[in-house]
Amino acid sequence: MTTIIGMTWKELLRKRVLLLTLFMTLVFLLAFWFVAQTLGERLNRLGAADRNSISYLMETYQIGAVTLSLGFFFGSFVIAFLSIFSSFSVIAGEAEQGVLQALLPRPIARWQWYLGRWVGYVGFGVSYAAFLFTAILLITKYHSGMSLDAVSLMKSFALFAFVVPMLVSMTMLGSCIFSAIGNGVFMTMLFGAGWLGGMIEKVTSAMPAEQSTTLKPLHLIAGLMSLAMPADSIQQRMLAEMFSLSDIQSLVNLNNIAGPLGLGQVPSNAFLVYASCYTLAALAAGLVLFRKKDF
Repeated sequence: MTTIIGMTWKELLRKRVLLLTLFMTLVFLLAFWFVAQTLGERLNRLGAADRNSISYLMETYQIGAVTLSLGFFFGSFVIAFLSIFSSFSVIAGEAEQGVLQALLPRPIARWQWYLGRWVGYVGFGVSYAAFLFTAILLITKYHSGMSLDAVSLMKSFALFAFVVPMLVSMTMLGSCIFSAIGNGVFMTMLFGAGWLGGMIEKVTSAMPAEQSTTLKPLHLIAGLMSLAMPADSIQQRMLAEMFSLSDIQSLVNLNNIAGPLGLGQVPSNAFLVYASCYTLAALAAGLVLFRKKDF
């Protein structure tokens, strides 16, 4: 299986996925640097005497929260599309090119080949997620001076990176069913549906409570979309853990500050269990379909 993992990484290098990803990441981080700098200028305009006040600390927290929300809003898209488009043709595409027909007769079990591919893509995605996560935090720290608890950071990174195995599992499962192009389209639309459900949830959460009856159908639709693809909801929980929302929600309303980049309704622990089962079920279903598939 180690050979398959190494082959997966070499394939990503050969197809220039890594080089293209690094180039686009550099462009994103440069743009994010200037955005964070612009947001942080508000702190620089405050006098030195104000820097020890409670209002300055709250301003630092709010600007840092908005900056991080913006950074991880776009960062989650980068992670998602890297996970999808690095693995969308892993089975259907290689079967069409005759690669699988040459590899599978060799003395390696199909489940070992499948898991080796899965570990290779997930390892690549999680490593990239760690780099992007750290870069966004350092840029925000430099411009806003916002400090975060180490435990909160570990929890939030685990949730940020958890999207990678979820999407890779679903993408490889889709590759057992659809053609390479069809799977890419399917996964993009599925991720888009989950993102749209999250946006509906954020918008409706900011509306007055008097409209709760009118908004019930929208809440139902948003909930179903989040169940179909939990990635965006996991990102909301990630930000809630990063900002220690349960501790400061009585002092700061992030939904009012961040607007459409707010958190909406934070997913519960039960939803995290569902997302874990969702990922394991997709991985298990992919293994079963691949073992039974004829090439």
